[in-house]
Amino acid sequence: MSPSRIDCRRYGCQSFTAVIDLHSHILPGVDDGARTLSDSLEIAAAAVRDGIEVLAATPHVRDDHPTSAETMEARVGEVRRAVAEAGIPLDVRKGGEIALEELGRLSADELRRFGLGGNPRYLLLEFPYYGWPLALPELAFRLRTQGITPVLAHPERNADVQAAPERLRPLVDSGTLVQVTAAAVDGRIGRRSEETAFELIHGGLAHLLASDAHRPEIREIGMSAAADALGDRELARWLTVDVPQAIVSGAELPERPAKRKRWFGR
Repeated sequence: MSPSRIDCRRYGCQSFTAVIDLHSHILPGVDDGARTLSDSLEIAAAAVRDGIEVLAATPHVRDDHPTSAETMEARVGEVRRAVAEAGIPLDVRKGGEIALEELGRLSADELRRFGLGGNPRYLLLEFPYYGWPLALPELAFRLRTQGITPVLAHPERNADVQAAPERLRPLVDSGTLVQVTAAAVDGRIGRRSEETAFELIHGGLAHLLASDAHRPEIREIGMSAAADALGDRELARWLTVDVPQAIVSGAELPERPAKRKRWFGR
């Protein structure tokens, strides 16, 4: 699907550069995201309005939302059919947001079925909101020995990361990727998260920008606003197009663009 496929006259796109969003809760009735298929369609339409052409469905996989790979796959098929019937030009892909404690409970086959964007070589992990996960380096190492690259979701919201973002560097240096939430970059979820998101990005410790959309309102998507808040088109494209496209297509990850002399942000 090319950016020209999005009918911006119909959807009122915020961006004319199609982006890829590898974190959403668009699947109905499985977690704290969409409750109904109607909600899913509203999220899909809002994503297109925000310039998104590929959206990964990443339902929670944890104690309170024990989504199975089979359920995820069935719901992705249901949403894809509904999106196509509604004429919404959005490519919905498979995925999952896996809690760290679930890694020891899921089989290798099921972990790969939750592969991010449908790529079994990447897995989105839910970084905890509280406390530093002492087992994370070992868990990340085990995944890498299985040929799976861990992708950490929203570490900028964690107080321990906010206090010392550099704690993530050993993980990044060993091959783990970091995904920052759009709402953190443009300040919608508080100054601490915003400042930490920029520190991670400035420090070369972030690789993707994603919506983590739970609701259909355009402010809950917000990829365009976050990209604009960066003040650097090349970096924004790398975070929202180049890296996620490489993950989805299985290509080699692109080099990060060189830093500009001046960084813009809040």
